[in-house]
Amino acid sequence: MSSLRDLYQELIVDHNKNPRNYGVLVDANRQAHGYNPLCGDKVTVYLHVNGNRIADVSFEGAGCAISTASASLMTQAIKGKTVAEADAMFQDFHAMVTGEDQRQETADKLGKLAVLAGVREFPSRVKCATLAWHTLHNAAHGDATPAKTE
Repeated sequence: MSSLRDLYQELIVDHNKNPRNYGVLVDANRQAHGYNPLCGDKVTVYLHVNGNRIADVSFEGAGCAISTASASLMTQAIKGKTVAEADAMFQDFHAMVTGEDQRQETADKLGKLAVLAGVREFPSRVKCATLAWHTLHNAAHGDATPAKTE
């Protein structure tokens, strides 16, 4: 179990140091900003939605390792999905990190995102892990209100 935990930590560190899909998406047709007032994390999510499919996604911002790794992993997971599929993934992810759903099948369905399941042990970190997801939701649904984790 310790080696699995180490592997998870390595993945989080890697996505923090080398975030995937980081930067402005030049052809974005939707975007939203998010802010976590408790720790100061800020994120902007850029989407290129074609029909109802997320054709491309990127993010930029400044935040803690959990926030950055979550945003990076999220962008990899949702690229090519429909907005409805991304919404469903957000619901599963949120339930996993808050501890509402600790089933292995949910973790398996979320793939690499399951590395963030451990944040449920640290309630203040849940907001860090979900900030990019709340921001994604606003961008995908055209909500210009800055996303918050409250």
